[in-house]
Amino acid sequence: MPTADIIQPAAQIEATIANMAEALNHLCQQHGIEQPLMIGIHTGGVWVARHLHRRLGLEEPLGFLDISFYRDDFTHIGLHPQVHPSELPVAVDDRAVILVDDVLQSGRTVRAALNVLFDYGRPSLVLLAILAQRDGRELPITPDVVGLHVNLERGAHIKLNGPDPLYLEQRATAPGTPS
Repeated sequence: MPTADIIQPAAQIEATIANMAEALNHLCQQHGIEQPLMIGIHTGGVWVARHLHRRLGLEEPLGFLDISFYRDDFTHIGLHPQVHPSELPVAVDDRAVILVDDVLQSGRTVRAALNVLFDYGRPSLVLLAILAQRDGRELPITPDVVGLHVNLERGAHIKLNGPDPLYLEQRATAPGTPS
């Protein structure tokens, strides 16, 4: 049975999200972006995106992406994904998009989300905001804004729990249990 430890409680998550919003605001100013379209990746990315969307005071509704059928690792996670509808409230063509996820582990979720996003159109720019980035990625994906950097032992994972309150937990795989 896996064990879990809280590595960032709700109060620290709020402070981390506030810092991320400030960094995103600065990036948007640098790029001359006045009204980016924010899109969260189901499920934890949507939770984080809601907080960021509110803090940035974005006028357009928040978008949601489900990447269940775009994953390339069904053999590892199983063929029974929890499917949620994707919802993009406005066209993404020629728009600056802030793509938000909770945890960047292997990079496969972000790769799948980009595939889904480009099925809807071609944004002019995609900025990636991640609440927690861990070491050991498999794909060369680098976020523009990171709230927290986490170094983990092999077989350990981090997970955002929520939606209210949000907190990060580290799960270590018990000896003899596949990760």
